[in-house]
Amino acid sequence: MATTLRGITWNHSRGFTSIVGVTQRYAELHPETDVVWEKRSLSEFESKPIQELAGTYDFLVIDHPWAGFAAKHNVLLPLNEYLPAEFLANQRENSVGKSFESYNFDGFQSALPIDAASPVALSRPDKIGTEDLPKTFDEVLELAKQGKVIYAATPTYLLMDFYGMCATADAGLFDPANEGHVVDREHGLAVLEDMRELASLCPAKVFSLNTIDVHEELAKSDTAAYCPWVYGYVNYSRRGYAAHRLKATNVPLYHGGILQGVLGGTGLAVSSGTKHVEEAIDFVRYALSPEVQSTLYADNGGQPGHRAAWLDDECNRTTLDFFRDTLDSLDAAYLRPRYSGYLYFQDNAGPVLHEFVQGKLTATQALDKLDEIFVTSHAKA
Repeated sequence: MATTLRGITWNHSRGFTSIVGVTQRYAELHPETDVVWEKRSLSEFESKPIQELAGTYDFLVIDHPWAGFAAKHNVLLPLNEYLPAEFLANQRENSVGKSFESYNFDGFQSALPIDAASPVALSRPDKIGTEDLPKTFDEVLELAKQGKVIYAATPTYLLMDFYGMCATADAGLFDPANEGHVVDREHGLAVLEDMRELASLCPAKVFSLNTIDVHEELAKSDTAAYCPWVYGYVNYSRRGYAAHRLKATNVPLYHGGILQGVLGGTGLAVSSGTKHVEEAIDFVRYALSPEVQSTLYADNGGQPGHRAAWLDDECNRTTLDFFRDTLDSLDAAYLRPRYSGYLYFQDNAGPVLHEFVQGKLTATQALDKLDEIFVTSHAKA
C-alpha cells in the first residue's frame, strides 16, 4: 500500500496544475508514495495562518513573510537540516533574485522557492509595440491619460506598490533609524502623491482588481493596452490560455532606476508534524531539481523558482520570452520584512492606502495611520 502525503497550494494554474503535473510523474516513478494536493484561494494563501495548515498537511506552499513566524514557532521543518549541502548550495546559487534568501530567517530555512515572481510590466502586442512601451513613470502617466493603463489597486497590491516605490526612491523603508516610522516622512509623502496621481488617471475598476483580475482584464479589454507593474503570471503569455496573449517585460524606471517591485513567489515547505519525513524530503528534491523545474513544472503551467528555467531556451520560446525579458525585474526586487508580527502590518496597512488613493484620506493622514499600524505590529509577534 502506498504512503499518502497531503499538500496544500493555491488556486491558480500557476500554483496547482504545475505541482500536480510534477506529482503525477513522481508517483509513476515512486509507486510507493502518493501525494494528494488541495488548493485554497489567493486571498487565503496571502493571509491564512500556516499553523492552521501545518497540522493537516505534509506539504505547504507558502508566502515568504511567514519565514519569521515559522522559525519562531517551529511549525515547519528546517530544510537546511534535512537536505544535502550540495543540493542547498545549488538552490542558493540559482536563486531568482532573493527568492532563496526570502525563506531563510536566522538560519532557519522554512521553505525553498518552487515559484518565483515580482511585479513585471504587461502589454497587449496587438495594441502597442515594444518600441512604444513606457520606459519611465512619467511616460506611464502620459499613456494613462489616454485611457490605456490598468493595474491592481486592491489593498494588498497598493501596499506592494508603496513598498516598491519607496525602496526605489531610497525612502528609508522599514529603516530602524526612522524610529517607529515606516518611511522617511518627506519621501513617503512624495511617493503617496505619485500613487494617487496614477490612480486618478486609471478607470475606477482598478480599485477592485487583484493581480489575476488584471491579467484577465488586459487579455480581453478593448481599451486597455498596458500595465506598468503587476505580479506576473506566465500562463497568460502561453498560447490558448486567454483571449489574447500578453507580453511581459521589465518594469519602467522610477527615480532614475528600475522600480524595485516587491518579491513574491511561493516556497515549498514541509510540516514539522509530518509522519513521513523521508518521503517528503525526497519529493522536495525531485520537484525543485533544475531539470524538473525547467520541464515538467514549467510545462504544466508553473513559473519556476530555479534560475535554470528562466534561462532555458524552450521555456522562453513558448512564453514570448517571459522569463528572460523580466529577469532584471526579479533580480532587483525588494524583500519584504519577515519579523514575526509583520503580517499584522501587511493585513492592516493596505486598506489605508486603498482609502487614500480614492481621495478619502490626505497623504499626511495615511502616513500617520501606517506608522500607528507599524508600531502595533511589533507587539503582535
